[in-house]
Amino acid sequence: MPENVLIGDLLKDLNLSLIPDKSLTSPMQFKLVYKTGDVPLIRIEEGTGEIFTTGARIDREKLCAGIMMDAHCFYEVEVAVLPDEIFRLVKIRFLIEDINDNAPLFPATVINISIPENSAINSRYALPAAIDPDIGINGVQNYQLIKGQNIFGLDVIETPEGDKMPQLIVQKELDREEKDTYVMKVKVEDGGFPQRSSTAILQVSVADTNDNHPVFKEKEIEVSIPENAPVGTSVTQLHATDADIGENAKIHFYFSNLVSNIAKRLFHLNTTTGLITVKEPLDREESPSHKLLVLASDGGSVPARAMVLVNVTDINDNVPSIDIRYIINPTNGTVVLSENAPLNTKVALITVMDKDADHNGRVTCFTDHEVPFRLRPVFSNQFLLETAAYLDYESTREYAIKLLAADAGKPPLNQSSMLLVKVKDENDNAPVFTQPFISLSVPENNSPGTQLTKISATDADSGRNAEISYLLGTDAPSEFNLDHRTGILTAVKKLDREKQEKYYFTVLAKDNGMPPLMTNATVLVTVLDQNDNSPIFTHNEYNFYVPENLPRHGTVGLITVTDPDYGENSAVTLSILDVNDDFTIDPQTGVIRPNISFDREKQESYTFYVKAEDGGRVSRSSTAKVTINVVDVNDNKPVFVVPPSNYSYELVLPSTNPGTVVFKVVAIDNDTGMNAELHYSIVGGNTKGLFVIDQTTGNITLKEKCVVADLGLHRLVVKAKDLGQPDSLFNVVIVNLFVNATVTNATLIHELVRKSIEAPATQNIETADTSSPTSDYVKIMVAIVAGTITVILVIFITAVVRCRQPPHLKAAQKNKQNSEWVTPNPENRQMIMMKKKKKKKKKKHAPKNLLLNFVTIEETKADDADNDGNSVTLDLPIELEEQTMGKYNWGTTPTTFKPDSPDLARHYKSASPQPAFQIQPETPLNSKHHIIQELPLDNTFVACDSISKCSSSSSDPYSVSECSYPVTTFKTPVSVHTRPTDSRTSTIEICSEI
Repeated sequence: MPENVLIGDLLKDLNLSLIPDKSLTSPMQFKLVYKTGDVPLIRIEEGTGEIFTTGARIDREKLCAGIMMDAHCFYEVEVAVLPDEIFRLVKIRFLIEDINDNAPLFPATVINISIPENSAINSRYALPAAIDPDIGINGVQNYQLIKGQNIFGLDVIETPEGDKMPQLIVQKELDREEKDTYVMKVKVEDGGFPQRSSTAILQVSVADTNDNHPVFKEKEIEVSIPENAPVGTSVTQLHATDADIGENAKIHFYFSNLVSNIAKRLFHLNTTTGLITVKEPLDREESPSHKLLVLASDGGSVPARAMVLVNVTDINDNVPSIDIRYIINPTNGTVVLSENAPLNTKVALITVMDKDADHNGRVTCFTDHEVPFRLRPVFSNQFLLETAAYLDYESTREYAIKLLAADAGKPPLNQSSMLLVKVKDENDNAPVFTQPFISLSVPENNSPGTQLTKISATDADSGRNAEISYLLGTDAPSEFNLDHRTGILTAVKKLDREKQEKYYFTVLAKDNGMPPLMTNATVLVTVLDQNDNSPIFTHNEYNFYVPENLPRHGTVGLITVTDPDYGENSAVTLSILDVNDDFTIDPQTGVIRPNISFDREKQESYTFYVKAEDGGRVSRSSTAKVTINVVDVNDNKPVFVVPPSNYSYELVLPSTNPGTVVFKVVAIDNDTGMNAELHYSIVGGNTKGLFVIDQTTGNITLKEKCVVADLGLHRLVVKAKDLGQPDSLFNVVIVNLFVNATVTNATLIHELVRKSIEAPATQNIETADTSSPTSDYVKIMVAIVAGTITVILVIFITAVVRCRQPPHLKAAQKNKQNSEWVTPNPENRQMIMMKKKKKKKKKKHAPKNLLLNFVTIEETKADDADNDGNSVTLDLPIELEEQTMGKYNWGTTPTTFKPDSPDLARHYKSASPQPAFQIQPETPLNSKHHIIQELPLDNTFVACDSISKCSSSSSDPYSVSECSYPVTTFKTPVSVHTRPTDSRTSTIEICSEI
């Protein structure tokens, strides 16, 4: 048949289209499995399963040589249906149909035959038969005699085997003497289309007469002989007889020309004895049986015929053969199989054969050692080699599978064959870092491009799958770079430990496979410190404010210094430059203490420089300016300048209009600021309320129009109180105002002034008019009534105040109780704690609500016998709770910085043992006093020593004295005694329980 002729469709013939849809890893494929080196006679379209002829010629006679003429000729192939999900192995058997492609041929082109002259008419003589490799109708069908001259004819007979044998028929009597040789042609024809034929020359010789034919004793003989029979072994002995005698009885044995050439080659026929022997070694696998047609002739025209059937018995003389037909096409004789190949992946079709028969030809096939492959039988003596386990390139890269085939003979014969399978690497292994956590250190201030370390990873794959590229993770800072090829990690920027000490980031290792696999590792880079930073003061200039009563070695303030470096490089030592003996500084804590006692009146400020030096191998330092300002303390009482004494007086005309300034009180205070600001008030005398005083200017003005009853000497007890905090200081003076038109008698007035000091403050001394006794009586009565009413009124007010204290005074008392604080001096702390305990005890007995008491001024005259035991008593109402005492929360932190000073509260953390306080002013300050900014206690300390007098206090309303006073109260009227002296001046002693 010509090439590319469609001869079949596996998809339809096997009904594969009816297979339910499956999830296939690859499309359906038909793969022809054939032996390496063979030229297949057909081809299969792998995608469609259509079978076509190829350019190779199909020759039935060659393909089926040695097969009986009447047997069918088959051509077999195997086809693998892929992929593995629908795998099946299909055996296809092609029946090769004969075509008339061979002409029948005679054994020779010239046929010689001898016929006795006495042959009767219609005598028959056998002619050599023609041979046609074709079969059936294409084989020999007819013989013709050409130019038979009417003497001879030709007839064709059919043997039991189906062979057509030509016979020459004598049609006329022969006479050797007349003609001894006839030459004719014999034509043989087959029945094919187109018909093929051939001719041979037939030469007939007329011979002398022999009228008896040889006869075989047995016309059919069947013998068996082992295939390993040696040459010369007798196969059989033929026996034939002839009734003639002499030469006509001599029998000649020979093989018919129908005997195959193979049989003629393998067997020898003794022409005289008829003994058939083995001429050449036999091979059952080549020809298991032989038909030997033996003719016996005595020279006559018709030889005797005997058929000898020789069966060659099998001997296990053939080793099994192993035929490997690859389903996966090999490369240079080696099958390449991916390590990701699924189980049961078909590699090859293994066909084992043994030319021997029966047990000798029964073959088993197996592998010689443990491999991840197995042989699965599919047909007789055919096996599929498929994977039995998952492959792993990293564990085994190549398999040499030794296939063994053994027959069942005794002894068995075996054969081996080697099949090479190389495992193809797939990217199934991610890179592995030699260190999953990489920790390294690098000094700061490195040069850009400094190599830090080499990061390495391995990959169990091979080739491109094992090529590793190194990458920085998305969290990697820009300060680092990683070489993609070498894995060298470098710092591309200058590192600064003070900005960042540790860097955590990830690095990636990615292989070059498809798809690529990657893994990561963590890198910790620790930046080591170098002494590249000088100590840093929180401010370039420090201003501290301390009270002038701060004791020696008290705490002035705290210098805080930082150094961004680490370890010894950040260990800072402080010192004062330019040898200053007035102050010392703690080298470690930065606490500044004085070696001197402060006196603001002598020196208001001190300035020096502090040096901070770190502990680096090559040390670094910096300096800051320190200014210590001495703050005034309220340690000076007001001193009256006007009036110059308690015995002076001022004339007030009765005609003076109300609101007129009749006198101006002037006092001075040596302190400064609030401590020197004075408030004036009338705290005694002025029983008629005729006069009022301006608290700021000290101007005494007339409140009402004077009447006759107002004439006389009016005594005013004026109090001058400074605004020092937490406790103000005060002083009192007696202002004598004489209401009269004129000063007629100065001596009398002086005497009245003297007596007014001796008399109680509740009565005013009026001038005595000698010419008007009634007027004096009225004045005396009015004074007595006024004094009595005043005393009753005062007692009533005192009782009311004791029972009901205003809330703001309670708050003031509570704030004052909480206002005490302790300096770092341990002695001070102990003493303050003792004071607090005493205060708690005294609170139980002290009156809770007491605003006013009386100061009783008594003068006892030792030289006045008439007045022995009697005293002149002056009750002076004293304001004990100043209005400003409740205006501030004194449980606060002392601050010592002016408004333009830096706010250090945000920069300092306390390193001192004292508690922290906060100042919260509740009332605005006078504009002439500076506003002090808040400062935590650990930076500035303002305190008075525990030994210093409690009368001293800070003039700054934002300063807190160590000695805070509770609300001043007098348990009993305070007596002011005039001690016996020659002087007329009385000494006033004010004793109070605090």
